[in-house]
Amino acid sequence: MKPRDYAWWAALLGLALFIWLRDRSWMGTSEDTVPLLIAMPLAWWLGRPWNLRETSEFLHLPLVVLAAASLVLGSLLNITLLLALGWTASLWAWLRPRLDLGDRARVFGLMALPLMAFPWVALDGQPIGWWFRLSGAWFAEHFFRGFGFSVTREGTSMMVQGTPVTVDAACSGLKVLQSLLIAGTFLAYVQFARTALYWWNVVALVGVAWLANTARIVVITAAAMTWGQEFAMGVFHTWGGLLVLVLMFIICGVTFEVERRWLLNQSPAA
Repeated sequence: MKPRDYAWWAALLGLALFIWLRDRSWMGTSEDTVPLLIAMPLAWWLGRPWNLRETSEFLHLPLVVLAAASLVLGSLLNITLLLALGWTASLWAWLRPRLDLGDRARVFGLMALPLMAFPWVALDGQPIGWWFRLSGAWFAEHFFRGFGFSVTREGTSMMVQGTPVTVDAACSGLKVLQSLLIAGTFLAYVQFARTALYWWNVVALVGVAWLANTARIVVITAAAMTWGQEFAMGVFHTWGGLLVLVLMFIICGVTFEVERRWLLNQSPAA
C-alpha cells in the first residue's frame, strides 16, 4: 500500500472511534453493544482471500460523495445509523477500485457487517423498541384471546386471565437486536452470498428478530400465568434474551434450508 492508503485507513480508524465515542450512553449496556465489534473481523474472515490489485484510482468518487453526505447529515441530525453508513461507504470507496469485477459483488455483500459494527440500534433504536413492544403486546393479546382467555390491553400493559403483564423496555428486544442481525447476516452470507436471495434475507432479518422477540413475550406471559409474575420476571426473564437468540437461529436455519432446497430445485439438472 502507498502512504495515501495508510492515511485513508488512519482516517477510517479515527472516524470509527469518533462514531463510537461521540455519544457514550451505550456504555450503560456495554455487555450488549461491545459484541458488535466482532462484525468487522467477521467481514474480514468471510472476505478471504483478499486479492487486492494495484490501481490508479485511489477512491471511487461517487461513494466518497455519498459518504460525505451521510456523515454530515448524521452529525447534524444526530443519527448514528447515517454515520455508520458514511463510514461503510468510505470503506467501500477504497475497496471497490482494488477488487476485480468478479470479487466486487461477493465483497459488497459483506458491507452489511461493517454497517452493523456501530451502536446505532442502542443510540437510535428507541422508536424500533417501542414498535417491537407495542406490536408484541398486540400479538400476545390476540394470541391468548384466540385460546379463550380473558384479555384486556392498554398500550403495552395487559391483563391476561387476571394476571397483569407489562411489556416494558426490557422486552423490546433492542439489547440483542443488532447482535441478532450480525448473526443472521453471517448465516445468510454463508448460504446465499452469490445469489439474489442474500440481500432479501438480510432485510428480512428485522422481521425474524421481531417474530423471535414476540414469541418471547408470549412465552413470558404464559409463564406468568402458570407460575406467577415473580418467576416470569426473574431468572426466566433474564434468560429470555438467550431464548430470542436460539429462536432466531432456529427460524433462520429452517428458512434458509427451505430456500436452499428451492434453489437446488431451480438449478438445471446436470
